[in-house]
Amino acid sequence: MSEKNNNKNNRKINKNNINTKKTINKTSSKNSNYTSQIAVQKKKEKMIENSYKTTAKSTPTKQENPHYKELHTTTHIKNAEYEPKHTIKSIKNGKINSPQEEGTVYHTKKRRKLKVKNIILLLIFLTSFTLLVYSCINIYRWYQDSKQTKKINDEIQNIVEIKDIEEDNTPTKQIEVIEQEEEIPKSNPYWDYIKMNLIDVNFNNLKAINNETVGWIQVNGTNINYPFVQTSDNKFYLTHTFNKNYNTAGWVFMDYRNNIQNFDKNTILYGHGRRDKTMFGSLKNILQSNWYNNKNNYIIKLSTEYQNSLWQVFSVYHIATTSDYIQTEFSSDEEFKKFADMLQARSAYTFDTTVSGSDKILTLSTCYNDQEKVVMHAKLIKFTNR
Repeated sequence: MSEKNNNKNNRKINKNNINTKKTINKTSSKNSNYTSQIAVQKKKEKMIENSYKTTAKSTPTKQENPHYKELHTTTHIKNAEYEPKHTIKSIKNGKINSPQEEGTVYHTKKRRKLKVKNIILLLIFLTSFTLLVYSCINIYRWYQDSKQTKKINDEIQNIVEIKDIEEDNTPTKQIEVIEQEEEIPKSNPYWDYIKMNLIDVNFNNLKAINNETVGWIQVNGTNINYPFVQTSDNKFYLTHTFNKNYNTAGWVFMDYRNNIQNFDKNTILYGHGRRDKTMFGSLKNILQSNWYNNKNNYIIKLSTEYQNSLWQVFSVYHIATTSDYIQTEFSSDEEFKKFADMLQARSAYTFDTTVSGSDKILTLSTCYNDQEKVVMHAKLIKFTNR
């Protein structure tokens, strides 16, 4: 009995030893496999990093390299302009995207960029096209307005009656020369100016076309030779011509605050500075011409239903748009004298004349550009009542 028990115990021990060896062998095999996997993974990583250093000519095929799939994926990602470190990192984490997934992301981003770019280009095109159409319409309108203005002016010149009033043929009592407060040298052109003829205009035909006609103006050395009008505001004739039809060329008009029957201290006439030199267009460029070189140009002639008058220029300038030069009422001669001195000090040219507190002045105003005006001032030196 004791031998049987001993044999059983020995068989159990042997069996336990055999199980222990199997367990050890399994553990050893697992460790060996794990070590082998790490080695393979490192080998793969090394091969992937080396693949970036190779050229396209040396790209391995599936038969030449058992890791072709990983290398091919890496190459595809690189060609798609993804950073290599991102690809390596994703491989280390076991998250390798397929070429199809990487390509989809790339093309989606590319399509978005193209869409934004196309929208920007479309907006630029539409803006440019709109500006072009707008410019063409304005040019066409300007041409039509200029054509209409010329036609009206030609009609006016054909019907108007303008006569020169010669002093020798006029009774002396009807002509009045404004007394000058300061003594004027005999060499001053003033003495020649007061000998110039006045103009006398018949307004009957003009009033038949426009009942708001109040006068006629001529400026020596310019194209200004027009009837001028006056209405209840300073806006209507900015966009209406002499026959009161809509026209962006407008017409020459007197400030609505002025009294045509008896000139104010400052009588103001407005007109657009047209590029074709109609209206006050020739006044606009007076500072860039030879107008100043001829002293006979320093004269403005007016004719109204009440007076024919002669005005001597004392100031010409262009200035940022302001309203300080279109004041019409003054509390005293002293205030007016300060006002006249300011206008004379602005002049781009020096005129050999002075302005006193008792004088009356004429102001012509036009646009130089969108921000500036060209302004001319002259003082009354001679007139005759009608």
